[in-house]
Amino acid sequence: MPPRQIYLLSPKELSPETIAVAFAKTSRSPESFREIAAGLSDESSAEFHEKWVVGFGHASVAEHAVLHIAIENVSRLAVESIESNRLASYTEKSTRYQKWGQADFYIPPELEGHPLRENYIQTCRLLFSTYAQSLTPVRELIERQFPPRDNEIEEAYDRRIRSQYVDSCRFLLPAASLANLSMTANARVLENAIRKMRSHPLAEVRQIGAEIKRVAQGEVPTLVKYAEAAPYLVETRQGFEEIHRRERGERRENKNFSAHSALSAVQDWCTLVDYDPDGETKVLAAALYRFGEMTYAQALQTVRSALEPERVNLAESLLGRLSCYDTPLRELEHTSYTFELILDQGAYAEFKRHRMMTQTPQALSARLGYALPRRIAAAGFEVPYRAAMESAAEMYERMAARNPQVAAYLVPNGFNRRVLFTMNLREAFAFCQLRAAENAHFSIRRVALRLAEEIHRVHPLLASYIQLPEGETWQGVEAEYFAAGG
Repeated sequence: MPPRQIYLLSPKELSPETIAVAFAKTSRSPESFREIAAGLSDESSAEFHEKWVVGFGHASVAEHAVLHIAIENVSRLAVESIESNRLASYTEKSTRYQKWGQADFYIPPELEGHPLRENYIQTCRLLFSTYAQSLTPVRELIERQFPPRDNEIEEAYDRRIRSQYVDSCRFLLPAASLANLSMTANARVLENAIRKMRSHPLAEVRQIGAEIKRVAQGEVPTLVKYAEAAPYLVETRQGFEEIHRRERGERRENKNFSAHSALSAVQDWCTLVDYDPDGETKVLAAALYRFGEMTYAQALQTVRSALEPERVNLAESLLGRLSCYDTPLRELEHTSYTFELILDQGAYAEFKRHRMMTQTPQALSARLGYALPRRIAAAGFEVPYRAAMESAAEMYERMAARNPQVAAYLVPNGFNRRVLFTMNLREAFAFCQLRAAENAHFSIRRVALRLAEEIHRVHPLLASYIQLPEGETWQGVEAEYFAAGG
């Protein structure tokens, strides 16, 4: 028997496209990966990809070519498009641990020669100036609550308390704020990502897509060669935007309609829209099915006919051994939940990173109101905070009348965003446990605790194993960190 061998094909020695071909050829070649790779060149690899990946559509081969891309000084609005790819990895500049300078905002090219360009710049400067002014009073508030330790140097002290005051001040930062991020993706994902970016309504995102393609072609010249704008994406968006414009016009003609009445119809910020009442049974049956020899129908019948103590034992067998470092078995994916959520934009920036969900966000706007962090009010900074937020909302409406996509750059983190999403129970465990942790931002903690509560309400047996901070509730987080009347 040949000895086992495990080794790397190093990108230091081989191009990503050559590595992808070496891995692809093993399906038909008895040679080792080293032997296959030794017989390849960049030219022959390009020919292989042109024939099999591009010509015959064997796109999975491109998944073996992985790129690491550094992206700097792009708006946080553009970051949303860049990070919308489920099977890529990202790290971005944190609004919790870094501070923004007063010129760190993006001016979109759509405003070149635009009559509102200067108004846009003035509004951004107001938001960044107010943000800078808020840092000191909120920091002083935190200092009174958490004074320095004995012999603690200033730099270490600021690192320790920074997130606690920056957490509240970040609500003022607009979507135009500049950020850096890193992206790791395989060539198949990257090609699709570039197509989406080049089909985007914002010029900034289209330009980023073109630049990423240019950079990527230095490593994978064949695999992203044909990544262009997709007419399907462009025309579908335009079609629905036209439908929306017609409906808005009809509603405005209706004398009973007003923006206030439309918003008042939203009774709660978190609504469980849909779930499977039989979800717990299906998950437990799937676990029996996996480790047994019965049909799924038999497994379902077994769980349905089980007495409550037996169901409890099944749940304990499935989830009782979980530690905080474990991931539940995939059988939890056999039930899911659809929610409609209204959360502040700062929280959405963290929420969107959970890409195993299916998320459908509405466009960022200033029409769903904004949050008021309690520490902003307690620091005596509520008046300038509200003035800046109202100025941003007013300028958003002026710009939205001409271009709602560009107007979104002006919307600060504190404004609310509506999103529809579906998550399975396994993802719910991951999301709720990570985002309800004590070191998470209070906006996303409130969301995680509320989602856990809603899931526990409908599926208490399995949801009881979601590990949450003891005694924490979303109502408690809301009362401690958000002021009324935001």
